[in-house]
Amino acid sequence: MSDISDLTKKLIEFRDVRDWKQFHNTKDLAIALSIESSELLEAFLWKSSEQASQEKIKEELADVLAYAFLLANECGLDVAEIVTAKIEENNLKYPADKVKGSAKKYNEI
Repeated sequence: MSDISDLTKKLIEFRDVRDWKQFHNTKDLAIALSIESSELLEAFLWKSSEQASQEKIKEELADVLAYAFLLANECGLDVAEIVTAKIEENNLKYPADKVKGSAKKYNEI
């Protein structure tokens, strides 16, 4: 079993013991993910990257990942599989020999 699967199981256990599944539909999980992403951004607001609190980043990133794993689970998606597929897709869109060191979007290269 993968680490992601193990983490997802722990999250589901935590949720189910508290009877929170009723609140974890795909729409609300996506909204929670967006909100937590914004809270992660807040750690950097008005600061340089170096000034951002590592504790705040850890806390908010954990929330982002937790909601992402729960959303993937609710949608019946395998996180490792979909991320691997996206990497392969991006390999085609962004060939290393054409984009190395560039921030251009695939339609600009």
